[in-house]
Amino acid sequence: MPDERPYPDGVTAIFEIARRLRARDGCPWDREQTHKSLRPYLLEETYEVLEAIDHHQDDAKLMEELGDLLLQVAMHAAIAEEQNRFDAASISEAAAAKMVARHPHVFGDEQVADAEGVLRNWERRKAEEAAMAGRPDETPLDRVPPTMPALAWTFNMQKRAARVGVDLDSVERAADAVASKTAALAAAEDGDAAFREVGDLLLAVVSLARKRSVNPEDALRAAGQRYRDRFAAKDKDLRARSR
Repeated sequence: MPDERPYPDGVTAIFEIARRLRARDGCPWDREQTHKSLRPYLLEETYEVLEAIDHHQDDAKLMEELGDLLLQVAMHAAIAEEQNRFDAASISEAAAAKMVARHPHVFGDEQVADAEGVLRNWERRKAEEAAMAGRPDETPLDRVPPTMPALAWTFNMQKRAARVGVDLDSVERAADAVASKTAALAAAEDGDAAFREVGDLLLAVVSLARKRSVNPEDALRAAGQRYRDRFAAKDKDLRARSR
């Protein structure tokens, strides 16, 4: 029996489906979508991929969530193609060219000693690209999207700063900063001062977490899940005793 699937084999399949959904005789809902209207779905699917990575030893689940995320890319590509701006092929080719340019130690003859050397060279090349694009004053921190969750945003800014030599020199110094900011928060005299000190304390905690090679966003999420589980256990116990 012939294959009657409305899409080709391989990686192009989802891009063909996105075009079909956006066609004049396609899906009314999909046809109404714009880059902006799809924004929350892109974020949601990204978090679902992260959840699958963190909590499922299940290849089928991870593959499904990666597929849902790829659909978002395909939809954005289809919208741009309709507007004669760019298409899926140009997205892939531009990304491939960028990766080649940023990995001369793989595709060229440049030598690097370790992963840290790769990251330093990465930042240098991104600075060169920014200058060529007319953004000579752009810093490594400007390249971290401020729309990220606050912990992830500050964590990634600190990582970028460390790549160019701006960092505390030890775990002990980072721990001292946390202790100092904790004391300052306890001594804050009003709400405005407490607000600032909470921010500085969290920034110091992020720095200490980074020095201990812990992602604070992931650590807080795991702690929140433990808190939720403890609450659920206590709730179940109290209900069992009619309290």
